[in-house]
Amino acid sequence: MKKLLITRVLPDANLDVAHARYDVTVRDTAVGLTVAEAAAALRDYDAILPTLGDQFGAEAFTGETRCGVLANFGVGYNHIDVDAAAKAGIAVSNTPDVVTDATADIGLTLILSTCRRTGEGERLVRADRWGGWGPTAMLGTHVTGKTVGIVGMGRIGQAVARRCHFGFEMPVKYFNRSQKKVDFPAEQVDTMAELMGACDIIVVTVPGGAANTHLINADAFAAMKPTGIFVNIARGDVVDEDALIAALQSGQIAGAGLDVFAKEPIVPDAFRAMENVVLLPHLGTAALEVRVAMGQMALDNIIAWDEGRPLPQAV
Repeated sequence: MKKLLITRVLPDANLDVAHARYDVTVRDTAVGLTVAEAAAALRDYDAILPTLGDQFGAEAFTGETRCGVLANFGVGYNHIDVDAAAKAGIAVSNTPDVVTDATADIGLTLILSTCRRTGEGERLVRADRWGGWGPTAMLGTHVTGKTVGIVGMGRIGQAVARRCHFGFEMPVKYFNRSQKKVDFPAEQVDTMAELMGACDIIVVTVPGGAANTHLINADAFAAMKPTGIFVNIARGDVVDEDALIAALQSGQIAGAGLDVFAKEPIVPDAFRAMENVVLLPHLGTAALEVRVAMGQMALDNIIAWDEGRPLPQAV
């Protein structure tokens, strides 16, 4: 029986499937594998089901490897050096598609929460500091009809855009490095600066990784409207957090909604200190049905590898 390492606790339905077929070890911690632990896992296990925070960078692959497959739990796999894995003869997969709608829903949650100040309002009520309704109390940004800009028009970007267009009558603009056709009304613009300046709300949905590190920087925030709302449901390293903090503190932009951070679970104190920032603990795919589907997809890739078949979601 092959040895399988699962680096975080998965839903029971997934663990039942895994235990029925493999000699399974499950790490009972929310802390990702260090480089040394990742290297040891590659040496000691036939298959690994890793996720965000597990440090499978190039240095993890320099020693002896027994592992044949890294079936990542999650669509983003910037914590895995795919080239180094390939050189070591290790296949890598991820879990696209099943995360699209859930992540897009969190994007809409952050748009609404940031624009309508719902986090601030709830804190006011819970602290018993609400003085009652008034015509000018807790005024936020009306969402319907506002122009939304999508950075990265992949599956998730399109799902966010559809919700905005069909649900809130929002004109959609987007920036994508390559030409991208979509099946709903939307305008592709040529530059990031053009997108940032033309839209009321910006939503970032690009993959993480070196190519997109600090894609959203001080110049991008400088191009935004002072009434602009910024939302990130991509990866924390896509955004220069210091530049975002400066833009918020100076009033260069009006607010931000964040589900991801550069050094999770560490969140800069400056974000917590600002009422115009909505903070979520990486809830993008946090629905039981979605997490079970992700786990099953990862296991399906491991089983395919075990049976000598191509990985269905190879990256």
